[in-house]
Amino acid sequence: MSDSVRILVVDDHEDIREPLASYLGRYNLDVTVAADGIGMRNALERSRFDLIVLDVMLPGEDGLSLCRWVHEHLRTPVILLTAMADTADRVAGLEMGADDYMVKPFEPRELVARIRGVLRRLRMTQPEPVAPPQDGVRRYGFGRWVLDVGRRELYGEGGRAVQLGAAEFRLLQALVEHPNMVLSRERLLDLIRGSDAPVFDRSIDSQVSRLRKKLEDDSRHPQLLRTAWGDGYLLSADVRLLQA
Repeated sequence: MSDSVRILVVDDHEDIREPLASYLGRYNLDVTVAADGIGMRNALERSRFDLIVLDVMLPGEDGLSLCRWVHEHLRTPVILLTAMADTADRVAGLEMGADDYMVKPFEPRELVARIRGVLRRLRMTQPEPVAPPQDGVRRYGFGRWVLDVGRRELYGEGGRAVQLGAAEFRLLQALVEHPNMVLSRERLLDLIRGSDAPVFDRSIDSQVSRLRKKLEDDSRHPQLLRTAWGDGYLLSADVRLLQA
């Protein structure tokens, strides 16, 4: 497994999380630890992780609630750890968005295998960028919106045109062509670089905010242009290619 794989281990028992972090490190996994939900959220704001190993029984916000939040906002894969072996508890965890479930005490070698399995499945199901059709027609539908790349126009319900600035259009095009994929600010800058106006790191945030006001029913609670805290943004929508 590549040494670029980053794992966040969240467990309130120091005698579990520290030895576990050390063990995972032997398999070239870059491990960060946190003792509770606050520490987990702080870590997620600072860094991007490929997978979270999350204890269910935590002080304060419990692991199931945190798992649901991760599933809704970040979509980072989660393996839950619990001392409860009841089937109902495992089902509850999976329903909250967990990708796998392990009962304490467990064999660390099995956890490594589970981590590899989850990441392997994720790579196999990772959505590919939406490629433009061969004839050059580039119109994308997502939700109730249509983005016409050729005309550089956005249309809403009933064919209503929505005015976009040049930077807003380029940013939306990049997100539409990579749906359901978290794109960091750096990646977004790479995708829209070389255009007629300079775009800077933090200006991405401003452009996203402007787009939300035009696309979302409630820009304070976006459902379409989501934030992956500490990582970037994603367009949470099924994108389809449309004929002219």
